Amino acid sequence: MAIIDEMDRRILRVLRRDGRISNLALAESVGLSASACLRRVAALEKSGVIRGYRAVLSPEKTGVGFVAYITVGLSSHTKAAQEAFERAISQAPEVRECHNITGNVEYLLRIEAADLVAYKHFHTEVMGTLPQVNAVTSYVVMGSPKDERA
Repeated sequence: MAIIDEMDRRILRVLRRDGRISNLALAESVGLSASACLRRVAALEKSGVIRGYRAVLSPEKTGVGFVAYITVGLSSHTKAAQEAFERAISQAPEVRECHNITGNVEYLLRIEAADLVAYKHFHTEVMGTLPQVNAVTSYVVMGSPKDERA
């Protein structure tokens, strides 16, 4: 496990907000020389603390007009059932996130679709055909006042 000090945390806070910031601007914002900042970022990348950089896309401009979180309960609680479910949903482009969780259900999924009709198709033709699925509950996103995913 990498040891992260306060300077690393400052660097990570800035990079979380703007992963494309130049090294010079990053160094200035955290109070380091450019070379020291570059060494720290490289070490954070090498150690796996920074796993990558992503573009934050506009849902409206990419055709995503419908977002829902769904919980999924499986009919069988075996490793084989979980693996089969995970393989199946990994092929569904509507599934943007999949989390194995504790509680009354096994999974929490973030679904992005063009509209309600496209979501219904996913719900019926993908989720509804998986033999491992016992229960699906949908939570439609009405707005996102805070969203720090990138």
